[in-house]
Amino acid sequence: MVRLSRAEAQERNRARVLDAAVTEFAERGFRDAKIDTIAQRAELTRGAVYSNFPGKRALYFAVLADLAERAPAPANPQRGTDQRTALGALARAWVTSVAHDPLARDLMPEVVADEVTRRSFAQLWKLDAVLLSLALEALEPVAAPPGAPPARLVRKAEVVLTALHGASQLATAAPGSVEPFDVVTACERLAGLELNDWWPPPPEAAVRPEDAPWAPPAVVDLVRGEEVTPDEDGVVVVLGLNRLAAVEEAVRTGARVTLAMVTGTPDELAPLARLVVAQLCGGLRQAFPDRAWPPVRVVCDGTGALARAAGVPSVSDETETAVRVERGRVVARAEGSGAGHAVRSGNRVRT
Repeated sequence: MVRLSRAEAQERNRARVLDAAVTEFAERGFRDAKIDTIAQRAELTRGAVYSNFPGKRALYFAVLADLAERAPAPANPQRGTDQRTALGALARAWVTSVAHDPLARDLMPEVVADEVTRRSFAQLWKLDAVLLSLALEALEPVAAPPGAPPARLVRKAEVVLTALHGASQLATAAPGSVEPFDVVTACERLAGLELNDWWPPPPEAAVRPEDAPWAPPAVVDLVRGEEVTPDEDGVVVVLGLNRLAAVEEAVRTGARVTLAMVTGTPDELAPLARLVVAQLCGGLRQAFPDRAWPPVRVVCDGTGALARAAGVPSVSDETETAVRVERGRVVARAEGSGAGHAVRSGNRVRT
């Protein structure tokens, strides 16, 4: 018998716990599920469960995140070619996703259970709106009048997400009360919604010149659902979960952007971040053509490895740091509000 390394054994046990938890949560619901029963199903000790997950809620978020990330894509997705057909396709993908699964019925009650998860979820929702907006804008660019601030479709994306999340909540709380075809039709109609939406430029942030090697680890891009090594020129933005909406500041510069989502409590909040972003992006990949996928990589940097590569050794939910990468070197750095936008512009570098 081949002896497993410590890391391999831990990964195997983690997978067994997740498999057992899926069955327990599906049969008994989150509230009535028992860690002892999950341990028995996994043929492990209670201690082995807690060595992988700090609590039942963290395990629940991880189960839903894994289901969202591993959901099989249709062999021949019917992607839209304009906003109307793309939003209809997104709604169809959404109402057949984990968001409508009875297993997810306790998600929102657990999200709103305390201020920490509420704040993180609110920013994750904002991030989803930015990603959906970028996809919609790629299909049908929005022109602003001369001299006006850049136009965007974030507010329209927020309305669409409100409709989809609301439909999911009703479907899990009162099965049969929501007609999926009506949700699809409503989202298609929202394509014609006109809102006065523009992107407000951020405040200037101080930018420092730097000369450091850039050697990022391989990471999983949640937008495309694939492993990549973000080693090309561009901007890397390290944002705590309470600062995620700030990614738009970097994206609007036109640079290639990699977002590293970080948190001070990765065991619980990192799975929630994976879940919320994967749920939307799985639908985007089914509903929008490749050319319209958001031009940003989104990484759940639960271990902080990408942040450390960017020179951010410690992180919290309030972290906001950006670096500019050129030819394998970090050449500029900014911190605080507006960092993602400022670091792209060399004329604001301060020595």
